[in-house]
Amino acid sequence: MSLILETKDINKYFKHPVPFHVLKDISIQLNEGEFVSIMGKSGCGKSTLLYILSTMDTDYSGELYIDGNKLTGLPPKNLARVRNESIGFVFQFHYLLPEFTVLRNVMLPALKLGKKSKAEIKKDAYEKLDMLGIKDQALKKAAMLSGGQKQRVSIARALINNPKIIMGDEPTGNLDSKNSNNVFNIFKQLSHEQNLSLLIVTHDLDFAKKTDRIIEMEDGFILSEMAVL
Repeated sequence: MSLILETKDINKYFKHPVPFHVLKDISIQLNEGEFVSIMGKSGCGKSTLLYILSTMDTDYSGELYIDGNKLTGLPPKNLARVRNESIGFVFQFHYLLPEFTVLRNVMLPALKLGKKSKAEIKKDAYEKLDMLGIKDQALKKAAMLSGGQKQRVSIARALINNPKIIMGDEPTGNLDSKNSNNVFNIFKQLSHEQNLSLLIVTHDLDFAKKTDRIIEMEDGFILSEMAVL
């Protein structure tokens, strides 16, 4: 089983309005195909950690590796390419462009990456939407969809470049229990069938207890790491 993500002694300080040590010696690992949740009270550093792991925040000390490559210290242009190629994001709010079709929303990250032709990207987008059970919504404007459908589209968009890892920040936070279960089942299927690694920040204990492992944070530390039986 290969290592997809690793951190070594990540420390993060907020400098304003007063100095604050928000992340303290964070060392974690995520294996290929592993589905891991991060839990902890509001303000414990979960989302801050996720922004560092996703390379969007580079103001930290320590080391970050994705797929064996050290990312700490790389120029912004290189990090942007890593984000586009290797990381898929699913947030609490879907961030779809409401005036664009579902299909166009899903295609956008691949069009930006520019590795495939538009025809190939369109075919890939239809395949992802089909896998998520919303292919029939492809030509609708994103604004016309329900909350659960929008989150499925955001997952399809996260998958379009065939990333190594999916990172989620409260991806079920705005969903009812039925749609939360749907999203969880999609993630579990991706983990099992496509060997995709998932790292999900969540407040939902029921969601976390169904993942492979729970990383619990408190006051900027890793409090515990527990395999879920």
